[in-house]
Amino acid sequence: MRSNLSSAFFAAGVTFILAFPLLGLQLTTEGVSLILASSSATTLSYVAIGVLAVFFVQLFKEQILGQLSKVKPKPGTISNLLPAEENRAKLVKPGVLFVVVVALLWPFMMERGATDLATLVLIYIMLGLGLNIVVGLAGLLDLGYVAFYAVGAYTYALLAENLGWSFWACLPLGGLLAALFGFVLGFPVLRLRGDYLAIVTLGFGEIIRILLNNLTELTNGPNGIGGIPKPTLPAIQTEPDVSIIGLEFSRRASEGNVPFHEFFGISYDPAMKVVFLYLLALVLVFFTLYVIRRLMRMPVGRAWEALREDEIACRSLGLNRTAIKLSAFTIGAAFAGFAGCFFAARQGFINPESFVFKESVIILAIVVLGGMGSQIGVILAAILITILPELAREFQEYRELMFGLMMVLMMIWSPQGLLPMKRPHIELKQE
Repeated sequence: MRSNLSSAFFAAGVTFILAFPLLGLQLTTEGVSLILASSSATTLSYVAIGVLAVFFVQLFKEQILGQLSKVKPKPGTISNLLPAEENRAKLVKPGVLFVVVVALLWPFMMERGATDLATLVLIYIMLGLGLNIVVGLAGLLDLGYVAFYAVGAYTYALLAENLGWSFWACLPLGGLLAALFGFVLGFPVLRLRGDYLAIVTLGFGEIIRILLNNLTELTNGPNGIGGIPKPTLPAIQTEPDVSIIGLEFSRRASEGNVPFHEFFGISYDPAMKVVFLYLLALVLVFFTLYVIRRLMRMPVGRAWEALREDEIACRSLGLNRTAIKLSAFTIGAAFAGFAGCFFAARQGFINPESFVFKESVIILAIVVLGGMGSQIGVILAAILITILPELAREFQEYRELMFGLMMVLMMIWSPQGLLPMKRPHIELKQE
């Protein structure tokens, strides 16, 4: 205990130096002057409790770690709760069917707020699955993934505002442009790994955000782009060579389109727009899952995993390292472009502050928390990270602290993630 006393005082002192100016002091205004005042007694007590907690944790570090080691679950705790491996294959199809049915019925069973939150979850699932290709399968640490997200969003916003293009025309184009940016990013990082790769991708993400802020003539700078049209149902030809219409989910449709409720002769309901956006996001997620799952079973998917496990061995097998890295960056970026295009359509307004570095961190946390390379794990992690902060709105000021604490605990108890990716292995019989 005495050997830990100095480190305990040091850790408590650092905690006080960092916490007291941020939480214990606040600026108040009196007329035109700013006055530095102390926070409420409750906040000061929280700071004191935090400092004391750090002190005692450092002081009794060995005893605490010894007790935690006794209750630490085995890796893949959630995997152990699943059925046995031999029975799991039989339950895959019924389980998938059940999830699809529940997902389709969700907006018709839940309130509008729950459906809107589920749409946000689906966006993060799409982003997590796309980054999972780069980080989880290919093993390339990308801290600038939000840049491709921004490319997809601004592609739809600019084309819709300046050229009047529809969402369905911009969706594939947004994915293609994001993939092009991913391809361009892949070239400078071909010889980089680890921390160096992370720094370059981080810089790329910041470059895109700064360009969006400074190119005011094109992107409207920090003011952003508003009035982005919502998606409509695909065009329907009512009569040959007479008219082609799109169904909008607003009370009044724009020129050339028809409101959905008028076309089907039903009363107008504002919730129909939310339901349609949710179902559209669900279709995009299913498409993403299908494509990535097929790619994982193809040679390119095996090549990604080979690159992740050992780059030197990958090269010795004759695999083209350049093509593997470029394919991972390109395909992963394409799905971010799809998500960005849908995000712009859902929000109706975007600006560069929607694509800050924090978003890249959240998406990376989804991949790490779910399990590198695991699609089901990424889906579970996206649900947790998106929903938990919404359930704790009364702790709004401490959301970032709770998020960090959750990640630290997760890395201690289950460093491989919620559902680690199953890797095939061969056991030799002992004679």
